Amino acid sequence: MKNFEKYERQYFMPPEVTYDWVKKEYVDHPPIWCSVDLRDGNQALIEPMSLEEKLEFFQLLVDIGFKEIEVGFPAASETEYQFMRTLIEKDMIPEDVTVQVLTQAREHIIKKTFEAVKGAPHAVIHLYNSTSVAQREQVFKKTKEQIMKIAVDGAKLLKELADETEGNFTFQYSPESFPGTEVDYAVDVCNAVLDVWKPSAENKAIINIPTTVENAMPHVFACQLEYVHKHLNYWDNVILCLHPHNDRGSGVATAEMGMLAGADRIEGTLFGNGERTGNVDIITLAMNMYSHGVDPGLDFSNMGEIREKYEQLTRMHVYERQPYAGDLVFTAFSGSHQDAIAKGMSWKDDGKSGKWTVPYLPIDPQDVGRRYDSDVIRINSQSGKGGVNYILKQSYGINLPEKMREEVGYLVKDVSDKAHKELTPDWVYQIFSDNYVNTKPVFHIDECHFKQVDGITAETTINHGGEAHVITAMGNGRLDAVSNAIKQYFNISYELTFYEEHSLTKGSSSKAVAYVGIICNGKVLWGVGIDADIISASIEALTVAVNKIEAIGSSDTCKDARMIEILNYIQANYIDITLDDLSEKFFLSKPYLSKYIKEKSGMTFGDLVKKIRMKKARALLKSSNMTVENIALSVGYQNVEHFNRLFKKAYNMTPMQFRNQK
Repeated sequence: MKNFEKYERQYFMPPEVTYDWVKKEYVDHPPIWCSVDLRDGNQALIEPMSLEEKLEFFQLLVDIGFKEIEVGFPAASETEYQFMRTLIEKDMIPEDVTVQVLTQAREHIIKKTFEAVKGAPHAVIHLYNSTSVAQREQVFKKTKEQIMKIAVDGAKLLKELADETEGNFTFQYSPESFPGTEVDYAVDVCNAVLDVWKPSAENKAIINIPTTVENAMPHVFACQLEYVHKHLNYWDNVILCLHPHNDRGSGVATAEMGMLAGADRIEGTLFGNGERTGNVDIITLAMNMYSHGVDPGLDFSNMGEIREKYEQLTRMHVYERQPYAGDLVFTAFSGSHQDAIAKGMSWKDDGKSGKWTVPYLPIDPQDVGRRYDSDVIRINSQSGKGGVNYILKQSYGINLPEKMREEVGYLVKDVSDKAHKELTPDWVYQIFSDNYVNTKPVFHIDECHFKQVDGITAETTINHGGEAHVITAMGNGRLDAVSNAIKQYFNISYELTFYEEHSLTKGSSSKAVAYVGIICNGKVLWGVGIDADIISASIEALTVAVNKIEAIGSSDTCKDARMIEILNYIQANYIDITLDDLSEKFFLSKPYLSKYIKEKSGMTFGDLVKKIRMKKARALLKSSNMTVENIALSVGYQNVEHFNRLFKKAYNMTPMQFRNQK
């Protein structure tokens, strides 16, 4: 950038530089807070507040917990004057609240100020005059001695009028434009004013050091303030105050380092409102202390309401990234951030730490009235599996299995990416529901009835193509039996590899959620079921997953009602059934029946019976303590060696190896 040569540092280091403030680690107690929203903040508005609006803002500040409030510059305008009079005459100042008014060190302004504060239960009269080199030379064209005389004369008039005016008053002095003032000279002016007031333990004075136009780094200001702190007279009876502005964007850091350097009191505004780049933001300062476990003495637990009222009365807008208060300050869109937050919240919920340590969140958003589901993790094309799962869990009680989260996350991200929009929690759930809960384009299951005799037999009513078909199949559990019925009906093969369930943690506590994952042709397919009955939820989840197998869309293998009857009969009589029995039962010749079964099922009669017997044997091996010999007999094999050979050929392991595997 051009023209940088015309600038130079305009601050002054103190004659003696000390760094005692550096030895302090953090601000361990709150300062005396003084809001200047109704003066500094108000004068910076495009449209200053009306009398009614100032009264409403005053009450907001009282509700937050401010005990000292600068209410205006009574000599500046009629509204400012009337506001002060209204507060006094209508007895609107709480007993524990002190009001503050501002006045230049000019006789007629000081007199007008005392007229305004007459009868105040307790008021701070804030006197100021500018002391910087630039102001002395360019504006007032006065010497150091003449500038000091302005301050001293003003201090004398304050003392004189205070003695003559009804009320209880405290004096405050500011060497305005301190950042451009020689530090030792600023101290000399302050001490000259203090010599007039002679503060006591019963009637302390306030010395206010403003960064009227911030022109130095925060550590420089801390060194300047430490010099002031160590060289002020009447020290035990002086309250050292700061009034930071934000011209370099360092207002908060300046205030914090200033407190380490000895400041007892802070003047600032809500959300940092003020002329140019604003005053120091008291909310940020207070919440920074709060995040270190220090009670700031102000209540911002209803941050949303405070912000709404502030925006209404000032017609200003709180920036989305404003610390602690902006719309997006707790929001994570990044997938890795969302995942870390979700895991941190889980860690907290598990009670593994009594303190707040959630990654990426310096405070608990709920402490300022925010919500996890709508304020913290929000979903767009940058989001990840952890964020999507968090939204589903917080808003709808859906806690996806770890193995399912990546697929769901990518699906949701893809929708956001193509729509170029952030997705609301409702939208996220709709995507999830459409793809994993309510998608049954090919078939659904109307009902199931179970019998338990050495395993589970299921009579499953499959509704396919508008027709209902009852399929009988066995399994080592209810879900496995239904799965076998589906496989039998569609003549398909897949592995039921994953199952998980939990109670629904949002909405109806009587409902359960089941997650089913199957593998078909090397691809994992997921389904989810939600129902008051966990078995029904599991069957719904399985149905959704199987509906995603492409082959079933064109399958008509088992639509034949006669074949379904034949298969059900074989299932019921598999132990000793023969082709002769089947021929007699269905009035079909054996040659025709053999051909028919092969054509419809893809297997010979013998292979079909063997497959059913092996599945039953697997179920018994897992669910019972029967010997292999007895299992062989119970599924129709008199010779255990023959049974062992058939089992090993089917599953590449012996029955005992199958039973012992984990």
